[in-house]
Amino acid sequence: MNAGAGQAVLPRGARVVVGLSGGVDSAVAALLLLEAGCDVQGLYMSNWEEDDAYCTAAQDYQDARACARELGITLHRVSFAREYRERVFARFLDEYRRGRTPNPDVLCNREIKFDLCTRYAQRLGAEWFATGHYASLEQASEGPVLSRAHDQAKDQSHFLCRVPRMQLQRGLFPLGGLAKAEVRERALRAGLPVHAKPDSTGICFIGERPFADFLARYIPESHGAIETPGGVVVGEHRGLAFYTLGQRGGLGVGGQRGGDGSPWYVAAKDPARNVLVAVQGTERSALSRPGLRTGAMNWLAHPPGLPFRAGVQVRHRQADQPATVSAAPGEGLEVRYDEPQWALAPGQVAALYHERRCLGGGVIEETL
Repeated sequence: MNAGAGQAVLPRGARVVVGLSGGVDSAVAALLLLEAGCDVQGLYMSNWEEDDAYCTAAQDYQDARACARELGITLHRVSFAREYRERVFARFLDEYRRGRTPNPDVLCNREIKFDLCTRYAQRLGAEWFATGHYASLEQASEGPVLSRAHDQAKDQSHFLCRVPRMQLQRGLFPLGGLAKAEVRERALRAGLPVHAKPDSTGICFIGERPFADFLARYIPESHGAIETPGGVVVGEHRGLAFYTLGQRGGLGVGGQRGGDGSPWYVAAKDPARNVLVAVQGTERSALSRPGLRTGAMNWLAHPPGLPFRAGVQVRHRQADQPATVSAAPGEGLEVRYDEPQWALAPGQVAALYHERRCLGGGVIEETL
């Protein structure tokens, strides 16, 4: 393959199943594999079967079919809706009930795409399973090596940091060496009907619908007070699950006597009292934390000796933040940043990097 440095060298005719989502990225991943002489088949995976105005699954499947026809490859279709609800969505809801901020895309990669999907591809006779992720994956003698994509603005290695290393042994990311503009250009030249299709945004099963309204279908409202750090009641919330740390807006808190008229931010949650703590204006510094502690790590490289220096990413498109990593009680790690970080939230995933290589990831259990 010539799409990116470090990708596996595949024998001509090797069967590869590509997860075709109906978007331009997975379609070009299939195109590159065909150009490399692989025996390519497509697999459309559906994880969510609610049919409403916000669900794009029906159109995405038709787009995947159109791309498969243009490429001249077989397209298989499989539903993992039941498994997705049990292994991803149920955990997603449980985290929100606990007042945490989960990342379902990270969980979907671990539980569905690089577990169930990969095994399904093997049943189709495939040696490899490929996706349109922007990441680089080298199949080295020591095992799979996950690194950032060439296009750092689109890099998705953070979303893959919780996939067990063994599950990446037969994985391929053909777009690792391409910029998004190049992907669209290749799609246009190849006549792929999705070359100009907009990128999907938001959580896959929510789409573009209002997030709080969707969550309210599964988690009952539990109203309580919104207070300042000094205990002054400034409003009422609908339930701690409906707010995230650092959130601006949606609080329903107007101007307060003696206030400076600046926006309000969610600063903390107090589940014991069902209180949401909010700060205003210059008090935003209350949202900065010097570090975090993770739960058990998923290592994608041999664990370095503790303590060690690393770049840490907790949000998509966030630049690596330099930190010192040391042991924490239990199986987790303690991360102390060189500079305090804004709105760290339990439930988020902290990915550790050495230069471009992803060392692994852990779920944030608490902030320091």
